Parts: sequence; C-alpha cells; structure tokens
Amino acid sequence: MTAAIEAEGLTKTFGGEVKALNGVGFTVEKGTVLGLLGPNGAGKTTTVRVLTTTLTPDSGWARVNGLDVVKDANKVRASIGLAGQYAAVDENLTGRENLRMVGQLFQLSRKDASRVADELLEHFNLTEAANRPSKTYSGGMRRRLDIAAALVVRPPVLFLDEPTTGLDPNSRNSVWQIVEDLVENGTTVLLTTQYLEEADRLADNIVVVDRGAVIAEGTPSKLKSTLGETVLDLGFADTTTAASAINLFKGSWPAPPVLDGTMVELPIDAGPSQVMIALRTLDEAGIAPTTMTLREPSLDDVFLSLTGRRAELEEAEA
Repeated sequence: MTAAIEAEGLTKTFGGEVKALNGVGFTVEKGTVLGLLGPNGAGKTTTVRVLTTTLTPDSGWARVNGLDVVKDANKVRASIGLAGQYAAVDENLTGRENLRMVGQLFQLSRKDASRVADELLEHFNLTEAANRPSKTYSGGMRRRLDIAAALVVRPPVLFLDEPTTGLDPNSRNSVWQIVEDLVENGTTVLLTTQYLEEADRLADNIVVVDRGAVIAEGTPSKLKSTLGETVLDLGFADTTTAASAINLFKGSWPAPPVLDGTMVELPIDAGPSQVMIALRTLDEAGIAPTTMTLREPSLDDVFLSLTGRRAELEEAEA
C-alpha cells in the first residue's frame, strides 16, 4: 500500500440543510504533504474531522493507514497525530508536563513518557522553556508545543489544521522547517492552510475545495501552469474603469481574466506579442492603465481564478 490517506465520495450535512461535504475524494501518498486549500467554510476542517474520526460521514468512505475511519476508528486514532487550528495544550502545565501527560494518556510508562517529552522539547527548541507554564509561551512556542504533543506516539500520519494561523513570520518559518524535517523522516502530512505561500513551499500535491467539493487538484507547479507562463497585472484609477477594462477581454482572451478591485490580471502564454495585443485593445477603447507589471503566476492567482476570492482575505474556518 502506497497511500497513507484515501477518501472517496465523502458527504456530510449539518442540520439537514448545510452540506459541508459534497463528494470529497483524494489520495495522499506515504511520505508526502497534501495541502488542502479552500475559502472559509469550504469544508477543509470538516474533512479533517472525518479523517480523524471525530465526525462520521453521511456517505462515502475513507481509510487512514489502511484503516477504515468508521469501522476502525479506535485504531485510526491510535495511529495518527492531530494539531488543530488552536493550540490544545493545558496552559497551566509546563511544556514538559504537557508532553508527559499526553504520553501517559497514550499508555506510555512514566519513564518512556519522560524520555519522549525531553526528546521532543529538544527537537522543537523548547528545552529552555520546558519548566515554564505554557501560558507564558509566545504564540509560536505554543504552536510548536502543540505539534510536539501530536508527535508523542510517533504517528506515521499527521494532520495539521491551519497550523500557522496568527503566527509572526519567524514563528511560521520555524513551523515550516519542522514539517519539512518530519516529512524527510517519512511522516505523511495533511495540511489545511489559508496561506498560499505555505502550500507552495510545503505541499507535494494540492487539493482545492469549495462549497464542500473538490474543484482542482495537482502539484503547485501544475496548478500555476494552468494560468500560462506569466501574468500581466494592469492597475486602473478606479473599480469602474477596471470593470470596463476586463469586459474587453471576457470571452476573447485565451484564459479567463481576473478582476480584483482596481486590478485586472491577464494570463499570458504567448510572450510579448500577447502583451501588445492587450495594450492595443485597451488603447482602442480609450482606457489607459495606471500601472503595468509582468510576473510569474502564483498559487494565489490559481485560488482567485477558481474561487473568486483571495485566500489571505479569508478567516480561518470554524
């Protein structure tokens, strides 16, 4: 078996009306990172809750480490690690006490729980703060401690739900390095995130979900290639002018243009000649851009093209 996580046709409805999942399915190969992306309320966290057995799907099936998440729920829970959107540590306990407690909850002996706690504290650069109450930790330290707690039993599969939300850039980079080290040592990671840069750096494969369904899947480079070789950013004086400009390209441009406030983004895949066509079209309509920039496409462009929303403007999913 090469797949660490498999899901097919997952559905989940809340209150008889809200369809949180509408046929979600994907596969995560062992030793890789899957980035699960989507707007607020798209179904990312619901998917994680199904895969980690805290929710039962209405239909469909999923296996983690070859175990059915419904029929073998207890075995699944024993073989995974989970760090949710918010640090789940006990703030009144020290870092060392938190990790020892988790170890004993997983039925490690006191000796083994202490040994594992000390190893993790050193690995996550928390040894100096080990005997301080975790309520005195910074946000980045608490997230590192939370991920460390999810690794006490050395799970082959780790679920990280918005692991760096709210962290400063340095703390975010620290968490990214931890994830890279884990994968290098064979851990499989499913990562939900609202940061496109995070997915671009960490994910081997990306699944984009919206309104409970998978709308795109592929490697970061494959998804970005759907937008062409470059993107022409055209800035306009106001939103009305930008709307008039994009109407000139709708239906006639090789790839769908994107309107973002006063900006129009045109995918370019035919080199400078296509840029000249765009400028000529605007000139003939009497519309002049205030700014013009050529750049490589990003995952944010893909996200906006697929969902109509920018990821960084979305709040973390509840």
